[in-house]
Amino acid sequence: MNYIIIIFLVLLSGLFSGLTIGLTGLDKFELKRKMKLGSKKAKKVYLIRRHGNLLLCTLLLGNVAVNSTLSIFLGSIASGILAGLLATSLIVIFGEIIPAATCSRFALEIGSKTIWIIKIFIFILYPVCFPMSKILDRFLGEELPNIWSKKELEEIIKLHEESPESNVDEDEEKIILGALSFSEKKASDIMTPRTVVFALEENSILDENLIKKIKESGFTRIPIYQETIDNISGILLIKDLLGIQIGTPLKSISQKKDLLIIKENKKLDTLLDIFKKRRAHLAFIYDKYNGFAGLATLEDVVEEIIGSEIVDETDKVVNLQAEAKKKKQNII
Repeated sequence: MNYIIIIFLVLLSGLFSGLTIGLTGLDKFELKRKMKLGSKKAKKVYLIRRHGNLLLCTLLLGNVAVNSTLSIFLGSIASGILAGLLATSLIVIFGEIIPAATCSRFALEIGSKTIWIIKIFIFILYPVCFPMSKILDRFLGEELPNIWSKKELEEIIKLHEESPESNVDEDEEKIILGALSFSEKKASDIMTPRTVVFALEENSILDENLIKKIKESGFTRIPIYQETIDNISGILLIKDLLGIQIGTPLKSISQKKDLLIIKENKKLDTLLDIFKKRRAHLAFIYDKYNGFAGLATLEDVVEEIIGSEIVDETDKVVNLQAEAKKKKQNII
């Protein structure tokens, strides 16, 4: 009978020890998220995990009581050093190490299956554990959710994409990482530099050569400037050329109202909001000296979010920033 009781106490000690590490290691806010996604296991565990200090006091007090009782019974079948070694070995190996290692990996599964045992001990030890838990609640306050920085979230997403057990694929990883980082970037990071901007002077006359030049550019919106490119005066929409007679000056057909002009240090999240509010697709970027630095489009912002270039059949150059650097190098 003593041996049966010892085996039972060792198993009970292991259960208390493992659940102490496993259940208290579960974030109750994560359990709530899993509940919203329909996890029945999370719902079972959350019912007791939400009272974190009461659960902790019950498991620790139960573990101490079981280990103390186990030592007494081991002393009845052995004595001296042998009893000490036997008690230490059983408690450490089968009552601590193995249960802790197992429950730390499968906390939700084991916890959901043993929830009825925990409820019994919470009921039995409630008169002692409840006052202790309330004191801890008073001095320690409510549990706080785990809040990760953007960099930590990026590493989590990368880890999920690399894991064969995750359903996050490479394209989703790019989009999520782009969405997390784009608000930290500025308009100057995505703009088409002025050296490769295709723009036309407002006094240019529409003729066959100019129409051919516009067609070859592949752009649907073309900046129009007055005398120098630093003085942007309008936007030429290619659709407005339909039905326009040869010999018409560009100044008379370009859009001059509500030009979106921003500074090069404008954050991309702010720029996206401006694009949406203004219903604009093209922004002219000026540097701190009020010189024209380049332009950015709504497409450029979207490309930064999804982490790849959007290329259509009319694009002549995929990366205009790389083209500008190449042009600069050739000049040097």
